[in-house]
Amino acid sequence: MECNTHLKENYVGAHFPEYDGFLVLSHFKGHAMAGFGGAIKNISIGIGSAEGKCLIHTAGQSHDSPWGGEQNAFLESMAEAGKSVVDSVDGNILFVNVMNHLSIDCDCNGNPAEPDIHDIGILASTDPVALDQVCVDLIYQAEGREALVSRMESRNAERVLEHGEEIGLGSRSYRLVNIDGE
Repeated sequence: MECNTHLKENYVGAHFPEYDGFLVLSHFKGHAMAGFGGAIKNISIGIGSAEGKCLIHTAGQSHDSPWGGEQNAFLESMAEAGKSVVDSVDGNILFVNVMNHLSIDCDCNGNPAEPDIHDIGILASTDPVALDQVCVDLIYQAEGREALVSRMESRNAERVLEHGEEIGLGSRSYRLVNIDGE
């Protein structure tokens, strides 16, 4: 799949072409490299093949090693890979982020830190940039946010959202609608 600034193409799992749409369910949480993981991380790193993951992590520089990439280029590459996924299914994709038991660590960490933020809710959108943006904004308002905010800021995590908006993956603007009547 064709990409943008850093990636010439995106390598995804072998079965990806068998589907004409996706429901992307993400546990929004911290992440050691990206600062946070949500919808965009799951449609880039999560759908990427082993080679695709290496290319994203190194901003297109290595097909076989995920190490040595520059931070902002890595974040921008995640947005670019995500855009190629959304474009390849003509936007037939829905994103759901679950915000509970939020730790600074990703679920892939074998020994994650205990959650500091316990339950914010479940959010959904057809726009992965807006969805991850509202999740970040809710983190900044949450009790117990200090460690996760520090992790996100130390990784310049919002760069993935900025670049995602710049390349047309989505918009950082959103309207939060509560559907449970409260």
